[in-house]
Amino acid sequence: MSRLVVKGGRVIDPSQNIDRAADVAIEDGSVRDIGENIDATGSEVFDASGLIVAPGFIDMHVHLREPGFEHSETIETGSRSAAAGGFTSICCMPNTQPVNDNATVTHFILERARERAVVNVYPIGAITKNSAGEELAAIASMKEAGIVAISDDGKPVMNARVIRRAMEFARSSNLPVIQHCEDLHLSAGGDMHEGIQSTRLGLRGIPRASEDVMVARDILLAELTGARYHVAHISSRNAMQMVAFAKSKGLSVTAEATPHHFALTNNDMPPYDSNYKMKPPLRDESDVGAIVDGLANGTIDAIATDHAPHPGDEKMQEFERCPFGILGFETAIGLALERLYHSGRIGLAHMVSLFTENPARILSLRRGTLKRGAAADLTIFGLEHEWTYDVARSPSKSRNSPFHGHKFRGGQVATIVRGQIVWRLNG
Repeated sequence: MSRLVVKGGRVIDPSQNIDRAADVAIEDGSVRDIGENIDATGSEVFDASGLIVAPGFIDMHVHLREPGFEHSETIETGSRSAAAGGFTSICCMPNTQPVNDNATVTHFILERARERAVVNVYPIGAITKNSAGEELAAIASMKEAGIVAISDDGKPVMNARVIRRAMEFARSSNLPVIQHCEDLHLSAGGDMHEGIQSTRLGLRGIPRASEDVMVARDILLAELTGARYHVAHISSRNAMQMVAFAKSKGLSVTAEATPHHFALTNNDMPPYDSNYKMKPPLRDESDVGAIVDGLANGTIDAIATDHAPHPGDEKMQEFERCPFGILGFETAIGLALERLYHSGRIGLAHMVSLFTENPARILSLRRGTLKRGAAADLTIFGLEHEWTYDVARSPSKSRNSPFHGHKFRGGQVATIVRGQIVWRLNG
């Protein structure tokens, strides 16, 4: 029988309204108790003095690249990078090769995760076959195999009739529909946010309207179908306002924001630096301010990284030719602390809920809580220790991050999955 006692930390569990100094006792991979001065005789002890002890953080939007693009990332390396970022559960998008549009691929991902992943891996299935936007994928059989949502990820479903049918099917299957909101006709050929900076650099712009019109369309269809609809990596102030309106009408609409979309603007991008190229693109100050406001007032439900690894020979091309996306796991907590907590915009319990109970609720996961008997997934982090992100030390196979060399105040210290310490600072 394995026992671990995490002693002396400040336990914050929004799912139980807990925020106090306490110990957490773990036995055989499950939470046994939360209390003061728990007897640790015969147990492994983790000293969490001066640290925050929270339910395991969940990243509901990641790219693990396997099968098909193992030169960028694998389930094993991605899971180790997630653990180094403080995440205990990750939900992988279906843009693999082959696309995760059937139960066979879903089973492969889950089996590979059981063999090699150090964190929990939950697959997200495709909405349409090959994510081509034309014919619905095998949603029911993927649900039976273990998917937790459906999405065509970076290939948004442009056909309104198809996405309506997908929403109807998803509602009957009790699955959320996750949409990368982009009108591909409006954004075609764009490389960065459309504005003064794109004009100065001579780069074709992606207007925020390309996001806005898709959010508006899908909210109308979510109301029509009664589906659970989730806006991925929201970046536009107008889109955020539409999500707030949908929530005010009682629709089952949720949204996530990435750390880079609340930490950076398009003015922060060095000219033609491909590490700053992502989709949606970095927006302007008014959009970033709106995203922070949405996180603070509850319009935006979750923080997700959109971890998107690309190898150097692909990413270090001309700006117009290189792929979109950046690494996200290992800088997420540090950026959330820096831009949201230390800045005074949100409280610590609220920040924890954005990584735990909210994504668990959206995806119907039995995670994100420290209730007695729950899986013993814990994220332990500090508020004040200083550290510098060195992307060269990342467990990921890729190195595409705009935050290399960034100095942080506070961040992840240890990651515990099913009662086992899978990563610890300087460990």
